[in-house]
Amino acid sequence: MPASELLASPSNRKGIRFDPRTKLFLLITLCTLILSTDNSGLMLYLKPLLALIPFVLLLLSAKYWAGFLYFALYVLGFVLELSWGAFGNGVSGFIVLMVSAIITRFTPCVIAAFFLMTTTSVSEFIGSMKKMHITDKITIPLSVVFRFFPTVKEDAGAINDAMKMRGITPKNPMLMLEYRVVPLIISTVKAGEDLSCSALTRGLGSPKKRTNMCDIGFHLWDWLIFGICVCCILVFCFQNQICSLLNL
Repeated sequence: MPASELLASPSNRKGIRFDPRTKLFLLITLCTLILSTDNSGLMLYLKPLLALIPFVLLLLSAKYWAGFLYFALYVLGFVLELSWGAFGNGVSGFIVLMVSAIITRFTPCVIAAFFLMTTTSVSEFIGSMKKMHITDKITIPLSVVFRFFPTVKEDAGAINDAMKMRGITPKNPMLMLEYRVVPLIISTVKAGEDLSCSALTRGLGSPKKRTNMCDIGFHLWDWLIFGICVCCILVFCFQNQICSLLNL
């Protein structure tokens, strides 16, 4: 199995292991609170706290390079968002505000999704879905989709290597479309069919209960992440009452 494959094998992972349901709950919490709220009231302090959680999880999972890169990018976006007024109300100020908003709102969600996919095996994902009694109509397509992305990435790399070996470096956009995008689309369709056949061959569509040897369960770190997410949701729901009590 390639080292860069999403949903990699547990034997290839280092650091603390988290339950897939914890990662899913964290991803849903981040997407809900960060994307759908503004920076007024308590959310000005709550959103950076939420954005800090993926950074800590990356460090605990021994993904130091990705963690520090994400931290630097988010700090840059957060500083730009606080100081965008210094660039004026013209085009430059609008561009800075737009870039900073994209970084601070979308980057934590993307990193949380990256953490979910790179630290969860397919068996763990399916096992956690079974424990939540999620129907196979949702579980099987999701497991196929998660396998689909690394396959497409490998095919794209193989196409690029083949072009380099043949000395093909098209500068014309139409030639680029013909030499790279068209073969990638064809290989993508074939990869989707192969992955679907593989999923059915492994018995994912069987009505009988499947066994799972993965260690799926909540530990101390899982309960801690769950508690932080629940507290953030409660603060968001009752922020007006909390602000009135604190005279904010």
